[in-house]
Amino acid sequence: MDINRNDTAVVIIDPQNDVLNEKGVSWHLVGNSVKENRTVENIEHIFKAAKQHGFEVFISPHYYYPTDYGWNFAGTVEQMMLESREFDRKGALSLDGFLGSGADWLDRYKPFIEDGKTIVVSPHKAYGPQSNDLVLQLRKRNISKVILLGMLANICVEAHLRDLIEQGFEVLIVKDATAAPQHPDLGDGYKAALINFGYLANAVLSTNEAVKAMA
Repeated sequence: MDINRNDTAVVIIDPQNDVLNEKGVSWHLVGNSVKENRTVENIEHIFKAAKQHGFEVFISPHYYYPTDYGWNFAGTVEQMMLESREFDRKGALSLDGFLGSGADWLDRYKPFIEDGKTIVVSPHKAYGPQSNDLVLQLRKRNISKVILLGMLANICVEAHLRDLIEQGFEVLIVKDATAAPQHPDLGDGYKAALINFGYLANAVLSTNEAVKAMA
């Protein structure tokens, strides 16, 4: 996979407090995986490399608004997120209580996301980008290749990977710039994700390898 800033972009999924901050509502499930992978630091390394070398950066966030709690059904993890109020916001047009909340960006990422150049797309509601405008925003910039990272490895990252491949993009996964739940009944999501990354992605690299490829 040829990495070139003219046709390759960085896509970071859910770089938000609820899954990356020790005070986040999902830290009890993802914290060990985040620490083992050094996920927080590795996402920052990719941000820095992208900005230094002129790669466009896209954020695909996850938000739940009050109207979303009126859903009549939800999958296993969807139900867990709704019950824990993960990525909760007061409304689609309101930032009341947003600053420092679980839905807010991790503080160390804010200089990269709020630089006036990073593209924050509309929120995905389940796991993949089918419910937001990520693909449209990529296409409008003639992006055909994606460096993909963020949270959670076996859920939103894998869902984005699968859809982007179906949409005709080449996708590189940064395997240690992500993490996943370790659930006593459902199992180790990170191990499951690594297997599928290897089967599906065009390339799977470590953060150091990806940064080198971007230079």
